[in-house]
Amino acid sequence: MNLVFLGPPGVGKGTQAATVAKELGLLHLATGDLLRGAIRAGTRTGLEAKGYMDAGRLVPDDVVNRLVRERLEQGDAARGVLFDGYPRTTPQAESLDATLKGMGRRIDGAYDLQAPDAVLVDRISGRRTCGKCQAAYHVKFAPSSRGEECGKCGGALVQRSDDKPETVKARLEVYRKETAGVGEHYRKSGTYALIDANRPIDAITADVLGRARRLQ
Repeated sequence: MNLVFLGPPGVGKGTQAATVAKELGLLHLATGDLLRGAIRAGTRTGLEAKGYMDAGRLVPDDVVNRLVRERLEQGDAARGVLFDGYPRTTPQAESLDATLKGMGRRIDGAYDLQAPDAVLVDRISGRRTCGKCQAAYHVKFAPSSRGEECGKCGGALVQRSDDKPETVKARLEVYRKETAGVGEHYRKSGTYALIDANRPIDAITADVLGRARRLQ
């Protein structure tokens, strides 16, 4: 089984993907981890991607697609993959389809996790990190016992510049422009499902697992 998780920043894709992949025995393939792994391994494609990242540029589709193809050729991907944050563009989705078809496989389910923008902005802009020990907090959902100080070491809590409300709104716009055609791509193949991510974490997990298990 091969699944795709779609959804904007702050919607909880990573949390859900890790849980669902473990429950179904799938390889959890997150784009960020894929890039970092290839760079650490010093592969030719990984070093090419590093060049773009070091220059502050987006890694081109063809490089990301190549990294995905190389990762799918490894043995632990044979049992099935949950793609988290990939594909982000229609060309990436088409490339993934072609790669999987060449392996006699396909995307069985594409789950698009969505929540209102106000909820996403609230989730992301509430994040705080300790400047000393890097402990993570949220002003609403996981506050520090010491207010603006870290409950573990007493360090000052800081907000990342890209977590500020106006920046979050801009990130959401960029995401939607980049991924505008991806949902339609999977609708045409009959694999698309819209998931209400404005619910408790356990309810979302149960929804996705129920849908995925019906595909087995």
